Amino acid sequence: MKLLVIGGSGLLGYRIAELAAKKHETFFTYNYRPARIEGATGLKLDKCDRAGTLETIEKTEPDIVIDTAAQHNVDYCETHKEEAWKVNVEGTENVVSACKQIGARMIFLSTDYVFAGTEGCYNEQNQPNPINYYGKTKLEAENLVKKAGIPFTIARTSVIYGWNSNELAGLKSSSGKSMNFVIWALGKLRAGEEIKAVTDQYSSPTLADNLAEILLTMASSDKDGVYHTAGRSCLHRYDFTLKIAKIFGFNSALIKPVTSDAFTQVAQRPMRCCLDVSRTEQTFNVKFLDVESGLSVMKAQAKEINW
Repeated sequence: MKLLVIGGSGLLGYRIAELAAKKHETFFTYNYRPARIEGATGLKLDKCDRAGTLETIEKTEPDIVIDTAAQHNVDYCETHKEEAWKVNVEGTENVVSACKQIGARMIFLSTDYVFAGTEGCYNEQNQPNPINYYGKTKLEAENLVKKAGIPFTIARTSVIYGWNSNELAGLKSSSGKSMNFVIWALGKLRAGEEIKAVTDQYSSPTLADNLAEILLTMASSDKDGVYHTAGRSCLHRYDFTLKIAKIFGFNSALIKPVTSDAFTQVAQRPMRCCLDVSRTEQTFNVKFLDVESGLSVMKAQAKEINW
């Protein structure tokens, strides 16, 4: 199997390409942040460049294209709608067109934010109803993939976390807005800084390593459709942060509970937006980790990276 990972310098894309390269011929793309992955070939690409996307996919001739690249900053999408649409919708359309041209299967990474967050725990039968522009662009991209006439998997996920070598330079500080939540929180806790974490926004935090393994299992299947691919825990950020502190041995007194109205957020957030992954687990015979298990994996890996 030959794979191309779009967005290989991001946390999830990096993990997918890293794992895939151990068994398969693997290519990955990067845009702003160059990356090196042992056994895989990196290619510079902005998926908004239609000609460049077509050329890259035609040249590499992958059996599977896994598209993880997107503008994920929810507030930024709300204030930069034209750019968000260009990346999340038009960029995805470029990948879809290229896959159709060469007959490749496409795995598209979507989000729990396609839902309004009023139901609590969503399965694949629930109707999407996004309440912010980021969610709207991702839902539009989902629809493009569905209607393209190509073999596809849409994998909706939530709050991805884990180590990424591209983020290691910032681990010893509490700065780094582009970091995933766990690395950001660990930086704050290590520095002895207070963290305000909300008690009224629920999600399903997902370990990137676990998700990457499952996506590669899905890539080997011919089952089309929409699947939920997230961690098994449903919890708010305050509880999530407390678990981070406990497992990594930091002072939980630094973590203060607040409600979401304590922050100024441009975009509205779904309040109860966990994902039911039972259908995916049964269909592909896989297992998603809960938060405690995922963080324990990270703790074990911390020794390997001298964190």
